[in-house]
Formats: sequence, C-alpha cells, structure tokens
Amino acid sequence: MPYTLPSPPRSEEELMLRVRKLAGKTFAQLAADIDKEVPSDQRNAKGWLGQLVEAYLGATAGSRSVPDFESIGVELKTIPIDATGKPTESTFVCVTPMGEKAGVPWEDSPVYRKLKRVLWLPVQANVPMPERRIATGFLWTPNDEENRLLKADWDDLMGMVLTGRVDEISGHQGEVLQIRPKAANAAAETWGIGVDGGKVRTLPRGFYLRPAFTRAILHEHLMVRS
Repeated sequence: MPYTLPSPPRSEEELMLRVRKLAGKTFAQLAADIDKEVPSDQRNAKGWLGQLVEAYLGATAGSRSVPDFESIGVELKTIPIDATGKPTESTFVCVTPMGEKAGVPWEDSPVYRKLKRVLWLPVQANVPMPERRIATGFLWTPNDEENRLLKADWDDLMGMVLTGRVDEISGHQGEVLQIRPKAANAAAETWGIGVDGGKVRTLPRGFYLRPAFTRAILHEHLMVRS
C-alpha cells in the first residue's frame, strides 16, 4: 500500500517514530513509497532528496526562513557521509543576511533559529543515487561550547558584512561556520552594504557548517570512529 503523506508531527516523539521508519531505506524505496521517481540527472538530485524526505516526514516550512517542522521548532538537515561515516561536504544552514537585516544579534539570527534544534539525517554518499541508504537520524541541540563557537563566527563574519567588507570574506574564515557565495550564476545579485555604509550590489551568500564540526556531532551521537 502506498505511503500516505502525513500531517506535520505534533511532537518530537511523533517525528522520531517517522524517522526510525526511514532508517535503512534506499532512495529508490523511499521514492516508490510516495509514488515519486528518482531523477536521472544526479546533478539536480540534492534538492530533490531534501524535498522527498520533507514530504515523507511532514515538514511544512518550504522555502520560508523558519524551522522545517515549524510547529515543534525542529530543522531538518540531511548530511551525506562516506563509508567511514565522515561528512563528504559542508552543510548549508541559511542565506546570509545582507543590508538592513545584517545587524541582528546572534540570538535573533537566522543561523541561531535554524540550529537551535536540528534533526540530523545522515545519508550514504558515493554510490548511485537510487542505491543510497538513509542512516539513523537523531535530534541535536548545540551545547554551550558549540554555541560559543557558532556565535563567535557569526559575530566575526557579520562584522565584516556590516562594515562593507563582504567581498573580502572567503571560505577560509570561521572556525565552524563559513560564508560562501550561493547563487546559480554570477549574474544573480542582491543588495549589500558598501564601505561607506551605502548600498552596493553583491553576490548572495550562504552560511555553511564545516565538515569537521558536523563530523564531531556525528561522532558524539552515533559513535562514529574518527
């Protein structure tokens, strides 16, 4: 019998019941459950996978800047891992605020809101898309040290944005967070802050978690060997 797409989970317990049903499934099995097809072009498959899992679990946020499971305040992050359990790439968090939205404190920031409570869902990488399996998901809240590191990077990086030095930011900056361009092509631009405080056109950017940081989270919660 086809899987019936659920309503939003009413609690973390209800969400985790659904998550446990995902463990061990291949993408092909999950897609078949909800009558979807695995895309033949894997270059566009990353966004497809996120949408597939969101539908299966009852996420409601869509493209809005709120947690994916808005009613219970939980964000979903799929994370590709290799055969040893190590993340294979950085993890997108949210779009970097520019212009008037750049001056918010850490506790009111979109990074803080997105990472306050996260459902991590590791997925197999480096095998054909239909054959990739979903591992055991778990809930995570940053501890005091993790929150300190995240806040320090937010303050440093957004300080550069606010003082008109956004074009000086590279992926090398930030201990656990980094800012990188996030645009389909170089023609996509947004308004940022110039060195004189006025508006300037610049590339949209995004906040990403470094793989070393997410690897430590996986190690702590799943006892993945380093």
